[in-house]
Amino acid sequence: MGIKDWCKTKSSKVGSHDLTVLELEAGKFEEAGDAVAKAVPSHYASQDRVAGILKRLGKKAAARFIKEKLPESKKIRSGDLGEILGSSYVNEATSYDTGINKLRWKDHREMAMRGDDLIAFQPVDGPDKIRFLKGEVKSAKTMTAAILGKARTALKKSYSRPSPHALQFIADRLHDEGDDELADLIDDAVLLDRMKLSQVSHMIFAFSGNDASALLSANVEAYTGQVAQSVVGLRIKEHQEFIASVFGKVVISADGK
Repeated sequence: MGIKDWCKTKSSKVGSHDLTVLELEAGKFEEAGDAVAKAVPSHYASQDRVAGILKRLGKKAAARFIKEKLPESKKIRSGDLGEILGSSYVNEATSYDTGINKLRWKDHREMAMRGDDLIAFQPVDGPDKIRFLKGEVKSAKTMTAAILGKARTALKKSYSRPSPHALQFIADRLHDEGDDELADLIDDAVLLDRMKLSQVSHMIFAFSGNDASALLSANVEAYTGQVAQSVVGLRIKEHQEFIASVFGKVVISADGK
C-alpha cells in the first residue's frame, strides 16, 4: 500500500510513548486512492481463492465474488477501511506483522469484525520468544476524545493483553495456512499462560478528517499503566469522499473497467 509514499509523517514523543501523525499530501488524493483500492481485495479474500473462481467460472463470477465481499453501508466501510489502513501501517512501518488478513473471516459483510481490531506479532530471541501488539482502530470524519476513550477502554480488556479467543482464532488460521512456527509461538503463549505484560505493546490508530494529534497526545498522556504505547493519527480531510472513492475503485477494477 505504501502509506508513507502519499503521506507527510511527523513523529514525536509524549512522555515515553510514541505519537505519529500522518497526513495525505496535497495533490495525492487519487494516487492514495489507487494504492489503497489495489490492496483492499486481498483483505477480504485470498488471491488463490479469486484466481480459482476466475479459472473455473470466469471473470464475471470472480467480479461478483469480490463485490459481494465488500460492505455497502457507510459505517461498516469506514470501520473496515480503518482496519485495513491500520494493519497496513503496522506491517509497513513497525517491526510487527499481523500474520493474517482477518477481514476474510467476517460473519457478514455488513457486520464489524469481532474481537481486538489489531493484533500483530514479533518473534524475538531470548526466553520470551514473541512480542504482541494489541491495537484499536477508530475511523470517523470527526475524531473526538470520547471515541478515543472507547479505544483506550478496549485496550484495557483481557488484562491489557490480546484476548485469548482472538489469538487462538489467528493461530488456527496460521496453522491452516502452514505457518506453524508463528502459530506454535502463539499457542505456547496462550495455552501455557506464558504471556507477560512486558511482552505486550498497545496502539491506537485513528483515521479521520480532522487533525486528531492533540486528542491522541492527551489520550496517551493520561495513560498510567505499564504497557508501552503508540498512537497514530492518519488524516485525510476528505475522509468520507476518500472511503467512497476507494470502494468505488475496487468495484470498477473487479468489473475490469
